[in-house]
Amino acid sequence: MAEQEESARTGLVQRALSVSGVHGLVSSVWGYVDSTIRWCWIPGWLPSWCPTSQVQLQTAEDMMLRCIDGTFLKQYVPISTGNRLWTLTFSSDLVKHRTPMVLLHGFGGGVGLWAHNLEALSQRRPVFALDLLGFGQSSRPQFSTEAQEVEEQFVESIEQWRANVGLETMILLGHNLGGYLAASYSIKYPNRVKHILLVEPWGFPERPDNVEADRPIPVWIKALGAMFSPFNPLAGLRLVGPLGPALVQTLRPDFKRKFSSMFSDNTVSNYIYHLNVQTPSGETAFKNMTVPYGWAKRPMLERMDQLQPDIPITIVYGSRSSVDSNSGSSIKKLRPNSHVEIITIRGAGHYVYADQPEDFNHRVLEVCEKVD
Repeated sequence: MAEQEESARTGLVQRALSVSGVHGLVSSVWGYVDSTIRWCWIPGWLPSWCPTSQVQLQTAEDMMLRCIDGTFLKQYVPISTGNRLWTLTFSSDLVKHRTPMVLLHGFGGGVGLWAHNLEALSQRRPVFALDLLGFGQSSRPQFSTEAQEVEEQFVESIEQWRANVGLETMILLGHNLGGYLAASYSIKYPNRVKHILLVEPWGFPERPDNVEADRPIPVWIKALGAMFSPFNPLAGLRLVGPLGPALVQTLRPDFKRKFSSMFSDNTVSNYIYHLNVQTPSGETAFKNMTVPYGWAKRPMLERMDQLQPDIPITIVYGSRSSVDSNSGSSIKKLRPNSHVEIITIRGAGHYVYADQPEDFNHRVLEVCEKVD
């Protein structure tokens, strides 16, 4: 059965390439991609090719957090089926009576990317940052291939985490994929959420019908997209093996700039590398939640009417981000009798919390003061 499915998938890609007018690529390129990339994904073989390990990821995270003053707790929180979620806890006797804030990172992220924010946000209330299931130092299980089931797995992992940590209610702040999951969680468990902060959220709008009409996509890009569609978004990072760390530094020099006030070396790029060359569990789950060009299979805007009207929402965008902020206005229209606030951080891109951390922290703290 597996061989039949693989043969069918290969055939679909080959037909797509043929229709695109580049059938010659099939024999010369497909064989290489098909064998090489999947070979790079054999879990037992990965460490020998990609210079990474769980210990190196832990060390990279420790380096990201070394500038944070004060004490905080690092622990694994057990959830179902033997899985664990890696968690940072910032709390003191002065603020433990206040509603805690829970930070959910985005695709390819981890708790270390909140380095600019953890200390400031935890001055007024307990703050918890966790690596989502399948990402960072959390367990990396096999997810369903169905988008709805994947979403449910993520949401249930957050609920089990909440119960085991012992939180009655919380403020949920999610960036990118974390924003999508924060909304999904709040729909299912409304009594546990006091406020939702969506920071540059992914997955809210539907894919426009005219997306290709507005920006025609060259045939060769469609061909390459068809050829690589069976593979995960970050497969190339694992494919290049020992060149991966240099590749991250070359392709994403902006991350070094975002954290330049904290680090002058490659601390951030090393952390991002080790986050994303481990077993691609959450990465595969995310891929199964998307349609071509990264749109959500199950757009969240279609379900915002299921969210209880008394749960306030704050949506945060960066003024220089390429993410379409129209979803914020759409949420406001869908919830005319609810509190919906849209905040734009000047000079920030998609990683608002790292681009303009002082402004971001200040605005988030202002929002949270209204909770209690």
